[in-house]
Amino acid sequence: MIDLKLLRSTPDVVRASQVARGDDPSVVDRVLAADAAHRAALQEFETARAEQKSIGKDVARAQGEEKQALLARTKALAARVKELQAGADAAAAQAVELARSLGNIPEPGVPAGGEDDYTVVKTVGAPRDLAAEGIDVQDHLAIGEGLKAIDMERGAKVSGARFYFLTGIGARLELAVLNAAMQTALEAGFSPMMTPTLVRPEVMAGTGFLGKHADEIYRLERDDLYLTGTSEVALAGYHSGEILDLADGPLRYAGWSACYRREAGSAGRDTRGIIRVHQFHKVEMFSYCRPEDAAAEHARFLETEERMLQALELPYRVIDTAAGDLGSSAARKFDCEAWLPSQERWMEVTSTSNCTTFQARRLAIRERREDGNEPVATVNGTIGTTRWLVALLENHQQADGSVHVPPVLRPYLGGLEVLEPVR
Repeated sequence: MIDLKLLRSTPDVVRASQVARGDDPSVVDRVLAADAAHRAALQEFETARAEQKSIGKDVARAQGEEKQALLARTKALAARVKELQAGADAAAAQAVELARSLGNIPEPGVPAGGEDDYTVVKTVGAPRDLAAEGIDVQDHLAIGEGLKAIDMERGAKVSGARFYFLTGIGARLELAVLNAAMQTALEAGFSPMMTPTLVRPEVMAGTGFLGKHADEIYRLERDDLYLTGTSEVALAGYHSGEILDLADGPLRYAGWSACYRREAGSAGRDTRGIIRVHQFHKVEMFSYCRPEDAAAEHARFLETEERMLQALELPYRVIDTAAGDLGSSAARKFDCEAWLPSQERWMEVTSTSNCTTFQARRLAIRERREDGNEPVATVNGTIGTTRWLVALLENHQQADGSVHVPPVLRPYLGGLEVLEPVR
């Protein structure tokens, strides 16, 4: 949730944010009206409550008819105070609900527009010319089936469309990627976490995932729990309602979890194989830091992600995501996209977001500072996920159907340097 003080003092900044995101700027005026109504109702309640306390003292001193009259007035005032309190609470709830519909304010320099309006920050590495190497380019599914690494047919038989089995070397390769990711996170100062994948509604809402993209989330109605699409959710809720001590620097965690996404409405080329599926695994970095340190922490996350991509010997580019494609929580998001030879395009494999104080305000996560308790900032970023297998298999494919194994993964694969097809 954005800072209501900022909204009151500079509403035009928030209106501009809404426009940049492609959202309705008139929501700002509705939030301001609801906030004003809440403060007016609260003032009326406090005035009546003060009068109620004052009359209570008079009752103690009064006698006879005067006392009876004061008691009657006290009874009527008590009912009025109760009514005013209910009105103030309702106005507060409405103001908060409307404020929660506002996305975070993008950082200066974030491109305006939607999904296609990003800017390219840099490109690292050059895609191989597979045709010049005499390779008949195959996509990751064909390669994976040749390795007996991916079984989509039985995944669909067991669970439905866009489910899969990673078998044999496929399972080992995913574990290798995730273990290498966790090792990279450890070396970067993150504490490893195995996180819950079911969370309460207030935690899911607190992270900002129950807005426009709520249809992407699986919900267990009977238990009133949500399946997470990233361990960011559980890690954000880990310190909810707490006052943190960041005197020694940010608190950094790396969460390993299964992830679930409905992928409602997605269709086309990304639905073949394991590019866009309903269940996958991921190692997610998450940090609690001071707001003034958030931009530097965000840059640190991106550097760590790039280190992992370079270790996997993948050509990639970094894009600065446009405001309309940030998601409600992020103030800035960098995507890393690996080259996809079979489709001759860039494919997102990881991203990192600076959520400033947006999530911490919703989850009541603060730090005790000189001027009182203040919201902290949160930063998140993926450092390894199942989708990385797509880029690995395609970029490292050989003419005979085998796949080169980058050195960083070999310790987790018993020293294998090449994955051989199963004849």
